[in-house]
Amino acid sequence: MPVLIYHLPFFCYQLPSPPCIHLSNVERQKSNSLRYDLHKLNSELSVELKMSKFDPYDHLKLTLNADGTITRNHNVQTKKPDPNPLQGQSAVSKDVIVNPQTKTWVRIFRPSSSFSSSSSSVAADRISSARLPIIVFFHGGGWIMHSASDAIYHDKCLQYAADIPAIIVSVDYRHAPENRLPAQYEDAVDAISWVKRQAVDPHGEKWLRESADFSRCFLVGRQNGANIAFNAAIRVSAMQLSPLRICGVVLNQPMFSGKQRTKSELRYATDDLLPLPVLDLMWELALPKGTDRDHRYCNPMKDEVQRKKVGDIGRCLVIGYGQDPMIDKQREFVSMLVGNGARVEAHFDDIGFHGIDLVDHKRAAINIQFFKDFILHK
Repeated sequence: MPVLIYHLPFFCYQLPSPPCIHLSNVERQKSNSLRYDLHKLNSELSVELKMSKFDPYDHLKLTLNADGTITRNHNVQTKKPDPNPLQGQSAVSKDVIVNPQTKTWVRIFRPSSSFSSSSSSVAADRISSARLPIIVFFHGGGWIMHSASDAIYHDKCLQYAADIPAIIVSVDYRHAPENRLPAQYEDAVDAISWVKRQAVDPHGEKWLRESADFSRCFLVGRQNGANIAFNAAIRVSAMQLSPLRICGVVLNQPMFSGKQRTKSELRYATDDLLPLPVLDLMWELALPKGTDRDHRYCNPMKDEVQRKKVGDIGRCLVIGYGQDPMIDKQREFVSMLVGNGARVEAHFDDIGFHGIDLVDHKRAAINIQFFKDFILHK
């Protein structure tokens, strides 16, 4: 099994005992700065050395194949869609193919309560205040795993549909490394364009035409799915989507990185869920070949052209947790958004690890309330 190896230089410092001298303030600042740089270098070397023997493929239960693809050796519980509203069922779901060539599909979730208000064809074609906002949702999985049919994301989308309430269009995009970036962004744009076509096609998807408000569409993603939502928002900002209107972007624990290690990456390098070599491997498998973690897909803060487009995406909600290895990059990302004209609402909780809202029902409820307030402008 291949192992991700970090090749590290060895530094040996041999410093003479300093004479007893008095330093000026400037000299003292330079001395403190040097001590800080040496301490930072030693900390980074210590982390890298500890991680150099760690096998991220084994951690993720992956096997790298000779042709560059990966075999995913984990069993993930999945759920089938259920389009028939039953008594006590909060929402229903069904799958629709978006792009047969790329095999991109979406799972649509609709609150069961919405069926009672759209019993006639006249009501189905009439835009009214009773219509529900649309959420185009992008699941997480580090670019290389998970699906819209996974139980954990299926159940989340059922909850979003019932609690917000909203029509959820959950996108099953292609995986890396079989399909490297920007394939996932292209799948996202395909899904958004498909939603737009339902608004203008008299024979379009019935659930959307009956209950959806095409003038209130939001892009929502978690982890790498939040990265997809951000990049998709930039791409479609230059497209003619009317009558579909993107009103905001929700980025839940967005996935970004860079060549320069952040303090949080070093602090949580041995995180149980996302240790540093695992994050590095995810980017290595997802980024275009020949690029590094300072590519704009991974580190948009480094790309001037990308930064100039940020103001076009409108309103943004960003959520993060203080014990996430990516938290420093998420804060830097928010600063970039604000500095380039985006309207940002950010919620950073000092307590909480990456993915805590998937296992902590109280955090999940708080997040849904954040989503609801943002979407309904409360």
